[in-house]
Amino acid sequence: MLFYIKKISSVFLTVFIFNFYIGCSFVNNKINKSDSKTIKIGVTLFDQNDPFISSLAKQIENVSREKEGSSEYKINVNVVDSTKSVMKQYEQVDNFIDRNYDVICVSMVDRTTASSIIDRCKKADIPLIFFNSEPVEEDMNLWNKVYYVGGKSEEAGKMQGEIIKDFYEKYPEKVDRNNDGKLQYVMLEGDPEHQDTLIRTENCVKSMRNNGIEVEKIGDYIANWQSSQAYEIMTRWINEYDNKIEVVFCNNDAMALGAIKALENAKVNQDDMPVIVGTDGISDFLPYIKNNNMMATVFNNYKLQGKYIFDIAYELATNKSIDNIEELKYKKNIKVSYKKITADNVDEFIFNDNIYD
Repeated sequence: MLFYIKKISSVFLTVFIFNFYIGCSFVNNKINKSDSKTIKIGVTLFDQNDPFISSLAKQIENVSREKEGSSEYKINVNVVDSTKSVMKQYEQVDNFIDRNYDVICVSMVDRTTASSIIDRCKKADIPLIFFNSEPVEEDMNLWNKVYYVGGKSEEAGKMQGEIIKDFYEKYPEKVDRNNDGKLQYVMLEGDPEHQDTLIRTENCVKSMRNNGIEVEKIGDYIANWQSSQAYEIMTRWINEYDNKIEVVFCNNDAMALGAIKALENAKVNQDDMPVIVGTDGISDFLPYIKNNNMMATVFNNYKLQGKYIFDIAYELATNKSIDNIEELKYKKNIKVSYKKITADNVDEFIFNDNIYD
């Protein structure tokens, strides 16, 4: 009898120890999760009111929240707005450094400040990701922990020109309204210091000429990506040129919206409306494309760019390397392709929340 009592006691003791071990493991797991390292990613924007930049920043935040659900780390993405102030952006970068952020991401107010920003981050040994505004190659080579994510700018202008070619072939009387065999156009340009402004402007005209289209520029204006500035100059052009404008090229969609509002405000007859082509594919412009087959844009894939920016930052913060980023195996930048958006395919972009390819 004593033997059985001892055996039963031994079994109970074993079960107790097993349950105690499991319980401790569970508690420890909870403690480890609650005490897990917090990744701190600082993001400073040149202008949060810019629709494209705002969409890109939101995508970085969205991807970070998705990742946090499956990560052992807490993820803190701090997005700040420099309101187009170089000095304010310097202060924001310095603040991220002082607070020991793991990675800093910068959409520069002025691309000539790249070397100064790199110098700050290099001294603190905090990896740096530029996006949207690309440093010159000389600056990119200042440090091995500097990266860039953006779009293939030359594609944007090239595709704008191809869109006009396609419209011209399909609706010649709507594009060349005065039937003189050449297209009269105006150009709304972005920030003159931004690489995309020059590249998009040059390539859209070059693309049309390469496709055998004769063009005549009757006006251009630096509207600095701003819808309000585009509205003002377009209003002036309408009064000056009446209905002679056949094509309006816009370096971004915000300026395209400004041009549209000016035409609407002037009550321009639908038959006298010029073709309007933008860049970015922001949500506010897409309904205009859906309702007017003479408007179009090229999609600057902010969703994919935002994902790349976060993925690089996460790898740098957790693994201290970018070995898992296939696109960075032999270079320090990722440039995403553009896509044409016309009335024929605009629904794909209006109703698709996961445009990653």
